[in-house]
Amino acid sequence: MMRQRLARAIVRAKGFTMVGEVPESGILVGAPHTSNWDFITMLLVMWHDGAHPRVLVKKQLFKGPLGWLLRSFGGVPLDREDASSVVGDLAREARNGEPFRLILAAEGTRSKGTYWKSGFLRLSKDTGLPITLAFYDPPTKTMGFGPTFHASDDVRADMDIVRGFFADKFGIKPKNATPPLLREEE
Repeated sequence: MMRQRLARAIVRAKGFTMVGEVPESGILVGAPHTSNWDFITMLLVMWHDGAHPRVLVKKQLFKGPLGWLLRSFGGVPLDREDASSVVGDLAREARNGEPFRLILAAEGTRSKGTYWKSGFLRLSKDTGLPITLAFYDPPTKTMGFGPTFHASDDVRADMDIVRGFFADKFGIKPKNATPPLLREEE
């Protein structure tokens, strides 16, 4: 309850408008991922409606006091060299029937890259959980949730949904955004 009040106060003080509703369960893809502040803004988006998500964060950040803080906020350390073990554990947790929300940045980096990571589609297929697109867009002063869909066998069609939604979302540092494209599409 305190996190929800804090999030609502910050969103109101910054003049942002929340759109959409937090899903009961699902894989939440936060984009554009262009700044260190994206972690905080996605937590605000979730906490605004009282949700307590899990958040994939690179394991290097879990050293010292920052590690304790990240874990207390739902952070899950991700070893990019061996992501399958963490994803497998999360998939098992998601199947237990309890509300499960996982936020991840499919861009995989805060700097401009070539491809997004496809783990969100695999995790959706493995768990049966839907994918919800989440965003923070400073130019329009909006943040929240967009469409929800289930991963299909047509990667290009799934990514067309993603591209269509994020086409007019710019993030904190627009020049750092990686366009929604998976290596599997080429």
